[in-house]
Amino acid sequence: MDDVSLTVRRGERIALLGANGCGKSTLLKVLASLVFPDRGDYHAFGHPVTEDTLEDEQMNRGFRSRLGIVFQNADAQVFSPTVREEVAFGPLQLGMDRNQAAQRVAEVLAMLGITALADRAPFQLSGGQKKKVAIASVLAINPDVLLFDEPTAALDPRTQVWLMELIEELGVAGKTIIHATHDLDSLERPADRCLVFGEDHRLRAEGTPADLLDSRDLLLEVNLIHARSNLPGRPAPA
Repeated sequence: MDDVSLTVRRGERIALLGANGCGKSTLLKVLASLVFPDRGDYHAFGHPVTEDTLEDEQMNRGFRSRLGIVFQNADAQVFSPTVREEVAFGPLQLGMDRNQAAQRVAEVLAMLGITALADRAPFQLSGGQKKKVAIASVLAINPDVLLFDEPTAALDPRTQVWLMELIEELGVAGKTIIHATHDLDSLERPADRCLVFGEDHRLRAEGTPADLLDSRDLLLEVNLIHARSNLPGRPAPA
């Protein structure tokens, strides 16, 4: 990414828009401190976030407990022998005792409707089930900020709708939501503000979902639509 500067406010729902390879996933990894910028600064929850500051155990635990990321590919995230152990992993790593963690796991599995999967191995699950387990593993730590990378990618239509409704509910509950997408059809539901990235890895524009969907020339320029593409709720191109 190049010359990207932004502020995320508590409780915002933000969509990161751009073509494949524009840097959306990289930005999410920076926000989650899975990678660190070569230059520039990143502050979260009032503190600078660097490799050095995260060496402090208290700082690291505080940061990791307040922010969670759901990867595009659940296979890159789900690794434990059973679903129950996967969902318990985060709470246990953050110092929760086993009884509390077990209660948290039961609550999250019930909330997502996957209690029946608790003793299954992740490799036995469908893609949609794995995605739900990945989400459960993040919700189990009850973070303030949730990052989603292409959340509906490779999901069937029913699971896509379920996930968009869940993201909406989390936003209503006061969570800060940042999701990367190039899907414009459901953009107006889970986002209050959009950040648009060009293929040059720079931040090109920001605005409400309605603003961006009305900016056909911009969407063409950043390769989010084709000249003959229809935009949701907008007149078809001449």
